[in-house]
Amino acid sequence: MAFDFKNCALADGTEIKGLYEIQPKIFGDERGYFLETYSERDFFEAGLTMKFVQDNQSKSSKGVLRGLHFQTLHPQGKLVRSLEGRVYDVAVDIRKNSPTFGKYHGVILDSEKQNMFYIPEGFAHGFYVLSEVAVFAYKCTDFYDPKGEGGLMWNDPLIAINWKDIISNIEPILSEKDKKHPLFNPNENYFDINGKWIR
Repeated sequence: MAFDFKNCALADGTEIKGLYEIQPKIFGDERGYFLETYSERDFFEAGLTMKFVQDNQSKSSKGVLRGLHFQTLHPQGKLVRSLEGRVYDVAVDIRKNSPTFGKYHGVILDSEKQNMFYIPEGFAHGFYVLSEVAVFAYKCTDFYDPKGEGGLMWNDPLIAINWKDIISNIEPILSEKDKKHPLFNPNENYFDINGKWIR
């Protein structure tokens, strides 16, 4: 198998269902390197049987924070990685019946390490750019639909993402849209355990 699949967990060891950090095997020599970035066979063997229908790519400068985003009408699972640079990538479980509802997990995605993060439907997602520039790529399980855009405030006090160890007292650079996301309300329905919107 060309990949190592690691199910992500909270600090107390509770696994977050469906959330994976994935490390591809890298083959390198003095000429450079080669790796597989996706293999349906290997992913299916690991139980990740999603189908990807859209690939996206973005470029951001240091200090940019994008998120926390999700889609309601066409929820997207995302396989994300950094093609250039480093980002702190965060997924927040907003599946109402999940044992990890309202909890988050963060991973530093590094183009040198070539690691990836699979975020299933039912999560809010965002990232903060650590390097001077980051080129970010993600494969999606459904098509983007602007009518279904949703989001949560990046510094929501209930979710309490530990940005301070990452951002180091520098105010993140946010889009106007990302400045206006609502706060997380655990009494809302959000998604079901299968990542379907039920609000």
